[in-house]
This record gives sequence, structure tokens and C-alpha cells, in this order.
Amino acid sequence: MSALAAANGGHEIAYGEDSTTEALAALVCETFGPEARIFPVFNGTAANVLGLQALLPPWGAVVCAESAHVHADEGGAPEKVAGIKLWPVPTRDGKLAPEALLAQLFDRDSVHRAQPCVVTIANTTELGTVYTPAEVRALADAAHGAGLLLHMDGARIFNAAAALGASLRAFTTDAGVDVLSLGGTKVGAMGAEAVVVLRGGVGGAPPAPCAGGATLTAALPFLRKSAMQLASKQRFISAQLVALLGGGLGLRLGAAANSRAERLEAGLRALGSARLALPNARQANAVFPVLPKRVIDGLLKTFRFYVWNEAAGMVRLMCSWDTSEQQVDALVEEVARLLALEEQGGSGA
Repeated sequence: MSALAAANGGHEIAYGEDSTTEALAALVCETFGPEARIFPVFNGTAANVLGLQALLPPWGAVVCAESAHVHADEGGAPEKVAGIKLWPVPTRDGKLAPEALLAQLFDRDSVHRAQPCVVTIANTTELGTVYTPAEVRALADAAHGAGLLLHMDGARIFNAAAALGASLRAFTTDAGVDVLSLGGTKVGAMGAEAVVVLRGGVGGAPPAPCAGGATLTAALPFLRKSAMQLASKQRFISAQLVALLGGGLGLRLGAAANSRAERLEAGLRALGSARLALPNARQANAVFPVLPKRVIDGLLKTFRFYVWNEAAGMVRLMCSWDTSEQQVDALVEEVARLLALEEQGGSGA
């Protein structure tokens, strides 16, 4: 809020030719490397769609995890807005492995199949797991070796960095990521996301089926405008991203969310109930307990969360940058109360 107020003083040129956006560009180079170029947008869906669209020729396809946000949670925007073909791959933990990617690379010269040209991953993933720098590097090497480019959905990139204890650059630029969707909203920003070209979009010479036209930094300004994502008063988006990247604010907020999830996981495990399971180990700010249906229904009367798998009874409990310890403890106490009722054969009401 202080950064927004500061950006509100004085006259500035519109459409990104302002001093705040200039400062953001310099900070992005400092954070991600000298080749990095940033293109602020209004929301994360746009960042993902534009980032993938810039990487693809019209006939190209994107390999992703079956649970990926771009596949399961963006309302079909990649397909509807950009005409992007997604090749979803089943995974155990939401993370793509090099061998799973390489298994998709068949019929590379067949006109009957959309050509896999990009692989996209998220850090953190939709299942709350975190790619290490080594895992990203292995996937980047496999992709680049086959002529594909690597995109990362960084909607929760600050949570991933806090969980890894690593710099943002360590598991993006230095690990071989070509384009990043930089998320600000999930650590407190208001409508501030961005596409970041990290390495000029060159991950090795692409084969003929994936050879595109204009460079990423040349194409993105036009793609952003035609997708209705160019802000006239861009300094207000840029100011928020400067605040998150500069001085470690984004990392502190990501760490706060992770810490609350750690407290939540520990509290649930301490209940020791046979009717509560935690099959997935927490890695960042998401906890996925399995609960009886009546307990879930009872919780939904007081708390807002998503039922992740109806058949299994798995729910997704996300801790935010502003989740308090009191909120975590209140949720654990309500789970304990509802489980006790369940064990007594009650309704959970």
C-alpha cells in the first residue's frame, strides 16, 4: 500500500514508460539475471497464457502435469484465448519427471499431431509440492535437448523459494527456465503479475516442427496488448512487484504462509485420529488431509476451502500470507470437535 501511494505522486508517461516500471526492469535483471525482461499484466491466468503463447508456433503443443493449473483450473483459457493444445501427463505428486516428458515426444514430424514444443511446470505445484533446483535443471536439460522450451508457472514462487531456502534465480534462470509467470497476488499484491523472459527464449536450437518467428521480447508487447493486458497506468502494477522483490518482502510473506501450513499440519497430526489421514507430506503452504464427508460438510459451514477429491475425501487447506496462528488453531479445534462427533456417530452439525 505504501508503494502504491508513493507511485501516485507526480506525472508519469503511460503504458509502462514510467520511472517505476523502469526501476522494476532493473530489479528484475538484478534478481533473475541480465537477460531477464519483464512484462507486467493484471492476473496470473494472463501471465500463463501469454507466456506459453509467446513460446509456441501456431501448431505447437504444451506438455504439462495432469494436475497443472493451466490444464485444470484456468477455465480453458489457454485453449479458448490462445488456441493452445495441452498434453496432460499423469503424475504421482504433481511434478513432471524428464522421462515422463520424453515419453510424449513421438510423431515429431507428423502433421496429424500437434507438436510438443513447450513443457510447463509450476513451483509450487497444485499438489503443494516443490521442485528443487536440481529437478528443474534435469527437466530443462531434457526439454532443451529435445528442442523444447521450459515455462514455469510461478503463481506461488515466493512460497517455493521460502521452502527451498533458495534465491528466486536458483531454481529459475540458473536451472534453465526460459519464461516465468511471476505471481504477486498470492503474497498480497492487488492485480500484479508478470511474464518474465529469462533467457531470451533460447533453450537450444528448436527442431523444424517447433521453429517460431519473432523473438519473445519482440512478440510479447504485441501479444500483451492484443490480449487486453497492457495497463495504461502500469506504474501501479510495477510498484507492487518492486515492493515484493526488493528487500525480501515477498520471501518473508511466502515464509509466513509456509509456517502457518506447518503449524496446521502438526496440529492435525497431533489429533491422532484414525479417521484423519495426511498422505501427502507438506512442502510449502498447502495441506491435504483426508476426512470423513460429515466432517468436511461441518467444516465448510465455518471455513472456506476446496474439496480436492470428492471420492477420496481429500480437501485442500491453503495458508495465505495473512493467515494467523489463531485461524490455524481454530480450524484444528473444529476438526477435533467434528471428528469426536463422527466417532460417536453424530452428524457433525
